[in-house]
Amino acid sequence: MARTSLVILLLALSASASAEGFDYNYLTLGYGNIEFDNINVDGDGFGIGGSYAINDRVHVFAGYDTADLDFDVDATTLGLGIGYNTSLSDTVDMIARVSYESVEIDVPGFGSADDSGFGLGLGLRFAASEQLELNAGINYVDLGDSGDDTGFEAGGLYSFTDAFALGLSGSWGDNVSAYSVTGRFYFGQ
Repeated sequence: MARTSLVILLLALSASASAEGFDYNYLTLGYGNIEFDNINVDGDGFGIGGSYAINDRVHVFAGYDTADLDFDVDATTLGLGIGYNTSLSDTVDMIARVSYESVEIDVPGFGSADDSGFGLGLGLRFAASEQLELNAGINYVDLGDSGDDTGFEAGGLYSFTDAFALGLSGSWGDNVSAYSVTGRFYFGQ
């Protein structure tokens, strides 16, 4: 946790790059790998998500992920929410989010189970250069009967054009780790 706090602090204090503001109007497509710590079920999957700016400070967002895990177990997650973003400097935005979260697991021979709840997130977007964006955050998800989880995430995006960026990211929770490659398509600022 000390390392994550240090990274967030360094991102917030750095002002070596110049950005013309962060764009909260985008669509993302991703491929990732998921690893569960306490059980021997891992896998990979695809996701789609996006964000739309209602105004300069408020955006709505959504994400849908599906994963094919070991032993033919399928998992899907859905998140819908609203976020508040504000500039801390010319190169750093802080983001606070609240969301509805839903998870469904389908196990052959045993049926499916699902649960839903809410999520809270706090993060930073940092313009390291005109092309490179770094991000970090902490997320909390409460799924009612299925329990809760606190996790950290970090990643980066490299913009090849004003409309397209490619990125790598990772997230680490109490019982699961995930790594992904993402394409982000911007559709206006």
